[in-house]
Amino acid sequence: MPEPVSIGLIGAGIMGERMLRAILAQSPELVRAAGIWDPSAEAMARIAGELPQVARMRDPAAVIAASDCVYVASPPASHLGHAREALAAGKSVFCEKPLAIDVADSRAFVTEAGRRGAVNFPFASSPAVSQLQDWVAAGTIGGSRRIVIEVAFATWPRSWQADAAGWLDRREQGGFTREVVSHFLFLSRRLGGTLHGLQASVSFPEADRSERRIEARLLAGDIPVTLTGSVGTTQKDDHNIWMLEGEGGAIRLCDWSLAEQRQPDGSWQRAPDALTQLEARPVALRRQLEGVAKLARGEPHQLATLEEALNVQEIVEAILAS
Repeated sequence: MPEPVSIGLIGAGIMGERMLRAILAQSPELVRAAGIWDPSAEAMARIAGELPQVARMRDPAAVIAASDCVYVASPPASHLGHAREALAAGKSVFCEKPLAIDVADSRAFVTEAGRRGAVNFPFASSPAVSQLQDWVAAGTIGGSRRIVIEVAFATWPRSWQADAAGWLDRREQGGFTREVVSHFLFLSRRLGGTLHGLQASVSFPEADRSERRIEARLLAGDIPVTLTGSVGTTQKDDHNIWMLEGEGGAIRLCDWSLAEQRQPDGSWQRAPDALTQLEARPVALRRQLEGVAKLARGEPHQLATLEEALNVQEIVEAILAS
């Protein structure tokens, strides 16, 4: 049996802590936590109090030195600096999206990194997405005709992200298009093909704040995609629908984790084994970590590739620049 893969974490915010807890929940024969670092003394103190068994490193270099694979969960502007240092040390990299805030820098990084990196788009390991793929493979919808993406939020950032509003609600690094829409663009790319042919509009009604509304049309391979997103148009913290319609029917993903199939009478029937987001998250995280172990060993994996993430970032940034 291969040795467990040692994963070091840079960033102890929401995503960093979530991934750390997921690592600790796995079999130690698969992965182990090498240690964590964050520039915030408060964040490190929180980890010390809640997860004292995890090594708290003095700096990013110490995390990299102790790891087989480095998970980068810091704010986007710092992603590629940490990722490049890890690659230079001979380690693999699992990065939060987006790769960077500069598309040209991301393109250069993808060329540099080769196959030693991947990006954390959990739909790559989602049980609900697997159900959608099974329905497509079974010919449930016939030939694909269009994809429709709808996202809406009561406020931005979402209530549970308030502590990160300093960058999540700023135009340089934040906004729901980068943070949320990117996931559904990744799903469209993986099921449809390369994203291209974008026409879009965006609204920034508040100075130096992130977007409040977007509309876009593009193609995923040869499938037309319609995208809308807005803030303040729902009472839900987070509402989203991704729908694939074909010549013989339609399937959709609702609120991150609920796979549904349209019935002849127009109603929607949920997959019998559908999981809520809270139930599905640990399953997807486990599968993601299995993929990280394969990435670190140089084996084929299902994780989002750097090329897929770059394509998504190119579309996201073009929407925001429109």
